[in-house]
Amino acid sequence: MNDERDLAARTFPEAGESLARNAVALLPIGATEPHGPHLPLETDVIISVETARRAASRLARGGIETLVLPAIPYSITDFSAGFPGALSIPRATSLALLTGISTAAIAAGFRAVCFVNSHLEPDHLMVLREAAAAASAATGRPVIFPDKTSRRWAATLTEEFRSGACHAGRYETSLVMAVRPDLVREQTRAGLPEVPTSIGRKIKEGARTFLEAGGDRAYFGDPASASAAEG
Repeated sequence: MNDERDLAARTFPEAGESLARNAVALLPIGATEPHGPHLPLETDVIISVETARRAASRLARGGIETLVLPAIPYSITDFSAGFPGALSIPRATSLALLTGISTAAIAAGFRAVCFVNSHLEPDHLMVLREAAAAASAATGRPVIFPDKTSRRWAATLTEEFRSGACHAGRYETSLVMAVRPDLVREQTRAGLPEVPTSIGRKIKEGARTFLEAGGDRAYFGDPASASAAEG
């Protein structure tokens, strides 16, 4: 489903009109990986695309022309090892892809690029920082990455998110319920027990996969308490 601010839904003359108004590009970034037995593999992509579209609308109301680029559905997802459906790409591939898309967007006429990311694997976050810095240095234009795991942005999010027990839990499940409730396996979700383990803390302790962190069903948090209203 396309939104009026999606670049891919526009013709080239329509895209040119936005570029003539010094448009900013929002690049949604996600992954193809498990999010519990109740959410689709594209959960991170869904959240990033909707975030970017809502941001584009708000920026437009403030007089800033903004277009949403086609989403990136592949990233480093090594933490999902052992689960069906997880598709992880090499670090070098991810870095080259993100840098290349950013520099291409600037070359095409966008005045800035902003990464809109919902996949929080540590190595992936590092690649985003490196790609933003490399593309910005190469083009001389702003290529930015607002990292919601940083204290500044995490403080604006929910208690579960801040606790670190937030992969496919109440936080992410609520977001998907608000946008694509048809993709949530409701009967399964309602019966899931809470997994209060902080994946962030487990990572600091040395865990390298969901399984090592104790997430044998690829979720952390409390998806049964999620709601579309919270999302």
